[in-house]
Amino acid sequence: MLVVKCAACRRKLWKYFKIGKGEVLRCHKDRITKLYDVEERDGKVWCLCGKPVGIDKGGHFSMIRNAFTYAGTKDPKR
Repeated sequence: MLVVKCAACRRKLWKYFKIGKGEVLRCHKDRITKLYDVEERDGKVWCLCGKPVGIDKGGHFSMIRNAFTYAGTKDPKR
């Protein structure tokens, strides 16, 4: 389980169940378990500090590099 945070203000955005050992480039909406401080508008995902962290692509968020950080463990089994 990963905790995704804004890189600018370190505010928690959501908890995400990551499968596999690759980078976090997409966050699938069905794997997000808890939302914290996030706002969706204009087809993007924004932190409350005003920085965009991702683009809404329907079933997933395409993450903007260097706009977010994460901490936690990935599930390498799948």
